[in-house]
Amino acid sequence: MDMDSASTVVLQALTQATSQDTAVLKPAEEQLRQWETQPGFYSVLLNIFNNHMLDVNVRWLAVLYFKNGIDRYWRRVAPQTATGQSALSEEEKVSLRAGLITNFNEPVNQIATQIAVLIAKVARLDCPRQWPELIPILLESVKGQDGLQQHRALLTFYHVTKTLASKRLAQDRRLFQDLASGIYSFACSLWSHHTDCFLQQIYARDDAAALSSLERTLLSLKVLRKLTVHGFQEPQQNMEVMGFLNAVFERLKLFLECCRQVGPESTCREKLEKTIILYTKVLLDFLEYHPCAFIPLIQRSLEFAVSYVFTPAGEGVTFERFIVQCMNLIKMIVKNDAYKPAKNIDDSKPESLEAHKIKTAFFTHPTLTEIGRRLVSHYFLLTEEELAMWEEDPESFAVEETGGDSWKYSLRPCTEVLFLDIFHNYSQTLTPVLLDMVQNLQGPTSVEDPVQLLMKDAVYNAVGLAAYELFDNVDFDQWFKNQLLGELQVSHHRYKLIRRRVIWLIGQWISVKFKSDLRPLLYEVILSLMQDPDLVVRIETATTLKLTVDDFEFRTEQFLPYLESIFGLLFQLLQQVTECDTKMQVLHVISCVIERVNIQIRPYVGCLVQYLPLLWKQSEEHNMLRCAILTTLIHLVQGLGAESKNLYPFLLPVIQLSTDVSQPPHVYLLEDGLELWLVTLENSPAVTPELLRIFQNMSALLELSSENLRTCFQIVNAYLYLSATEFLQNYAESLCRSFCDLLKDITNEGQVQVLKVVEIALKVSPILGAHMFQPLLPAVFRGTVDGERYPVVMSTYLGIMGRVLLQNSSFFSSLLTQMASECGQEMDHLLGSVIEMWVDRMDNITQPERRKLSALALLSLLPSDNSVIQDKFCGIINICVEALHDVMTEEPETGTFKDCMLMSHFEEPKLSDDEEPPTEQDKRKKLLALEDPVHSVSLQQFVYEKLKAQQALLGDQGFGVLMETVDTELVRQLQEFLQGL
Repeated sequence: MDMDSASTVVLQALTQATSQDTAVLKPAEEQLRQWETQPGFYSVLLNIFNNHMLDVNVRWLAVLYFKNGIDRYWRRVAPQTATGQSALSEEEKVSLRAGLITNFNEPVNQIATQIAVLIAKVARLDCPRQWPELIPILLESVKGQDGLQQHRALLTFYHVTKTLASKRLAQDRRLFQDLASGIYSFACSLWSHHTDCFLQQIYARDDAAALSSLERTLLSLKVLRKLTVHGFQEPQQNMEVMGFLNAVFERLKLFLECCRQVGPESTCREKLEKTIILYTKVLLDFLEYHPCAFIPLIQRSLEFAVSYVFTPAGEGVTFERFIVQCMNLIKMIVKNDAYKPAKNIDDSKPESLEAHKIKTAFFTHPTLTEIGRRLVSHYFLLTEEELAMWEEDPESFAVEETGGDSWKYSLRPCTEVLFLDIFHNYSQTLTPVLLDMVQNLQGPTSVEDPVQLLMKDAVYNAVGLAAYELFDNVDFDQWFKNQLLGELQVSHHRYKLIRRRVIWLIGQWISVKFKSDLRPLLYEVILSLMQDPDLVVRIETATTLKLTVDDFEFRTEQFLPYLESIFGLLFQLLQQVTECDTKMQVLHVISCVIERVNIQIRPYVGCLVQYLPLLWKQSEEHNMLRCAILTTLIHLVQGLGAESKNLYPFLLPVIQLSTDVSQPPHVYLLEDGLELWLVTLENSPAVTPELLRIFQNMSALLELSSENLRTCFQIVNAYLYLSATEFLQNYAESLCRSFCDLLKDITNEGQVQVLKVVEIALKVSPILGAHMFQPLLPAVFRGTVDGERYPVVMSTYLGIMGRVLLQNSSFFSSLLTQMASECGQEMDHLLGSVIEMWVDRMDNITQPERRKLSALALLSLLPSDNSVIQDKFCGIINICVEALHDVMTEEPETGTFKDCMLMSHFEEPKLSDDEEPPTEQDKRKKLLALEDPVHSVSLQQFVYEKLKAQQALLGDQGFGVLMETVDTELVRQLQEFLQGL
């Protein structure tokens, strides 16, 4: 098809693809998708989006298809078409590259930006090797006189620079550094030129021209930022780079002054602020990537930032985002590790000492005092907007996000982080300043004095933030009793500021310094404030409760008298709040309380248990809230123990949904859902058909083989302990298939996890377990005979072999027969190899249970007149003596030995207050152990009986000959263990 007719059909498809009617849209999209790999398709797209006469939506779509094509098919190793050729031939690429940069005259801004991004994507792959002419053509066009062309070329120049700067391989970085040194002077003069034009035009009140020059200033500054930060290995050696960075301070002052002149209504205002922020980003980035090269700029940066943020110089000039950037600049200089001398001064680098000296000279006592006072008394004050938000939207006010990286962008977290860093580094100077501010605010503040109330809120905020630094200087217990308690009792509605701040403050100090005896008094306070008329105070109180309960010093018995009332109020709060985030926050508090008091919660959870299904239903759209509900349920099930079965009608469908990988929410809910499934099984008194049915979700989960595999195996084990027979009859076949698939491609650690499940199945149900997992056992047998070299895997193999040999000997015989015919060996010969390897690798087994099991299993081959077993008799005795050493303990009174692994009857353990009661699964394991030969058969007795039987079989003389094959020292040790029998 020739170019013209191809253009017509593609244009038609693109036009249809912009339609609102899906009947037209869908077929067109499908058609375009098929053409993606057709040679010539991208040339047609280029012609379409370069044709300014066509509809703008069609051109926009053409650019997007072109851009997606670059992502998929431009690389040399791109996927090939069905015919085995690549979608983009080298010849077509040559003509496309030329076509992209013939003219920079795109009239529509959005399309111009997309074309610039698209050129940058090609440049990332092809520049400079296949596209050496790109940069020279861009530089030429940027110099041109045509306004539109100049702007579009500059826009493209920026996107190309940004993309090339982001490449991280050493070779790419060298290429970028070559590029930077070649064009840096030009970029500087370009930026200077546009900046000067802008300043002349703005002062001449020519707003339209000024805006256009400002746009170019911004773009050329963006280019310079990338070149300066990423284009030089040793930027401090380059005069031009350091010259530019010093000029940034001059330009910043001019632009800030300009901001004051034009006022907030100017058309240039938004772009002006953007440019000012970009200047600060240049400094911040340079400091981050080149701290040592930044040292000559430290003094100037600190003078600049401190004067604008902490002195009257900034009044009427600064705006919030600029203040945040200046504070971050100060913070990064104060906190920078490269600027701190080593503990031993002689080990310090000269640069560190130099930087430290500059900082010390700048941060004098008066400067620090002024910064500390201004931060607290000016920046910490709640603003009009915040107070209005408290009234109008209390929940958003109470759960405002201040974590993570918010300090980089938002004023309040930024001031708090700066305060903390400066306080930490200069605490000797700042502690007296802060304590003096506290001293001036002693006693209750008048509710008629809003200024003082806000000041007290700010000072208390500072004392909370600096709790760790103030540890030695504040007697918090005294302050709590003598001052803060009184503040909490002022019930006036204007005093809610202080009530909220004081309860927050206590939460900050609880883990730092708060006497245990004062806890009951604090619970009284929490109980009272959970009933405060103000919602923000109640939410803050709940948060402090969580910190108190979560603390290392928490004592359940101190809390129990308040548990019922506080839990009831928490539940009320959960119902009162309406925002998802707040409900999550309150649920976390509830979870924490349930977790800490454990079974003591049982009498009080009725209402919560009735409410959670409703909340679950309402939160269908909010997966994070559902995660919080799952966490609450986990702690609830642990607290309720066997009583949790009453929750099954709600609990089991929740587990079913959360762990079903065919349902979209599993992406969020799976991890907590599996945890809930596991604790539900561990606490289940008996299996139910519904509980068994959920296991249908498991085979898909095992296929995922993600980081949740370990929990999946624990769930399988829990089912085995709960109801082995029913479980194995229903699911062992599919489980065995999953395990066989897993074992093909899994680490040694994973292999051990899978085999442990099989081992537990054999322990719980020796006959059915062996029958159901039969397909896995030949591999275990082979691994044993071949002497698996990874000790932990070998140990697990021997554990499985021991279980089968000891508890299902007929199955062992048939397995031996099967393996012998597979290997073409005599059965006896193969048995000999197994025993020999077992004796040889006994040291791989570290668990005493498995060591005793090995001895019992090998002894179970006796009495025997089989010559192979008699041949290996010495090895079997050797293992028995080793195991006797492991399990026999001497009774001090009588001097006789007894098997310490024997368990005679089930007794409920006596628990101390801090110990968790045993789960239903713990009880099941205990009962199982009572029937397990390892815990019910005395090894000493078993050895004695087996040797007696062997003696009876062979007669005294024959037995004597057999015993002579055993080392005399071993015989002596054996007799010592068996004396008295």
